[in-house]
Amino acid sequence: MIGLWAFVAYISVIIVWNVVVKRGIGEAMLLGFIVVALFGGTDAPGLIWAGIASAATEEVVFAASAFVFMGFLLSRTGLVDRLVDMLNSMLGRMRGGPAYVSTLASALFGTISGSGSGNAATVGTITIPWMMRANIEPRLAATMVAGNAGLGIAIPPSSSLFILTGMGAVSALVSAEELFLSLFVGGAWLVLYRLLLTWVLVRRYGIGSVDAEHVLPLRRTFAAGWHSLLIFLGIAVPVVLTTGAIASGLDSYAGAGTMEAISIITWIPVLIILVTLLVGRKNLPRGARGWWGLLGAAGPKFGVIGAVLFFAFAASTVLGELGMGDQLSALLAMIEAPVFVLALIVGVIVLAAAAPLTATATMVAVGSVAFTALVAAGVSPTVAAVVVLLFASTEGASPPGAAPIYIASGIAGVDPARTFVPLLLWYVLPTLLIGALVAVGFLPIPG
Repeated sequence: MIGLWAFVAYISVIIVWNVVVKRGIGEAMLLGFIVVALFGGTDAPGLIWAGIASAATEEVVFAASAFVFMGFLLSRTGLVDRLVDMLNSMLGRMRGGPAYVSTLASALFGTISGSGSGNAATVGTITIPWMMRANIEPRLAATMVAGNAGLGIAIPPSSSLFILTGMGAVSALVSAEELFLSLFVGGAWLVLYRLLLTWVLVRRYGIGSVDAEHVLPLRRTFAAGWHSLLIFLGIAVPVVLTTGAIASGLDSYAGAGTMEAISIITWIPVLIILVTLLVGRKNLPRGARGWWGLLGAAGPKFGVIGAVLFFAFAASTVLGELGMGDQLSALLAMIEAPVFVLALIVGVIVLAAAAPLTATATMVAVGSVAFTALVAAGVSPTVAAVVVLLFASTEGASPPGAAPIYIASGIAGVDPARTFVPLLLWYVLPTLLIGALVAVGFLPIPG
C-alpha cells in the first residue's frame, strides 16, 4: 500500500507547507512531489526524472496558463464588467439581486476561466463591492464568491473536463464530446441549489434590492456591452467543429479523425484571447512599454499556475508508478456499501485532494481513480465522470487551503477563517450530497 501512504504524505505535506508554514502553493507542490518520489527508495531519482519528463509534455500546463491570461485580459478590458452590467439590468431590481448576479456570474465566467481563483478574482472584484454597497455584510459576500468559485468546473466547457476525459482509463469509456450535455445537466443541479441557497440567505439576512439609480435599463447595458457576448464564439467554434454533424461532414472531406485532432482545451482559451484582443482593444495598451507593463502584471499568475500544474502532473506520474491507483481501487473495492455510500467516500477522497489543489491538479491526482471506483460500483461511465467533476467543483469552497477563499476575503477585507464554517455547511457538504444523488440516479442526468 506504499502508493496510498505516498498520497497521504503528499496531501499532508502540501497542507502543512502551504497553510501552517504559510509558504507558496507552488513551493508546496514541489516539496510534495519530492516527498512522493522518496517513497520509491532507491528508485527515487528515476521516479523524479519520469515525473518531470511526463509533466513537461502535458499540453494542459500551456492550456491552463492560457486560461489564466484569458481571465486577466477579460478583466483588464472590462468585458466582464459589461456582462455583469447586463445581468444587473435583468436582476438588480430583485430582492438580493447582487447576490443572484454574483452566483450567475460565477457560473458564467467559470465556464471560460477554468480557474476557481481566476473566477473569484474576476467576479469578486466586481460583485463583492457591489454586494457590500447593497448592505450585504462583507463576510457573507466573501463566502458566496468563494463558495461559487468552483461552479465553472461543473459546467462545460471546463478545463477539468478535458483533463479527466484525456486520461486513459476514462477516455476508453467516455469522450469529452459525449460528456458535454450530461455535465451541463449535472452542473445545472448545482446552479439550481446555489440559487435556492441564495434565496434562503437573502431572506435570512434581510437583504433588499439595489437602489434604483444603480440599475440601468437593459437596452442601455446591452447597447454598451453586447459585443462582450462575442467572447463565447471562442467556445462555440471549437465545440461545433469537433462535435455533431458539422464535425462528421468535415471529417468526410478532410479525412476521418481530422476534427478530433483539434485540441479543445487549447483552442478555447486561445480563441477567446483573440476575440478579447479584438473586441476590447480600446482598453489595451498602445505602445510596447504599456504591453510590457501589462504582461509584467500578469506574469506572477503564470508562475503560480505553471508550477502548481507542472509538479501536480509530475507527482501524479510518480504516484501512478507507485501503484496508488490500483491500490486505491482495490481498497474501494473492499468496501461493501451501497452506491450512495461509496459515492460519498469517493467524494471525500476527491475533496481531500481539492482542498489544497486546483481542480485541474485534482483531476490529475485522483480523477481517474475516482472514476474507476464509481464505474466498478455499477455507475455508468458518463454519470461517473459527471459525479467526479461535481465533487471537484468544491475547489473554491474547501477550507483551509483553497485559494479563492483568501482572494474573496481579501477583496471583502474580512478574516478568511470567518468563512470556513459557512463554506463547509452551505457549499462543500451539499455538493457532496448532490454528487452522490446524481450517482444513484435520484437527480437524473443524460447518460
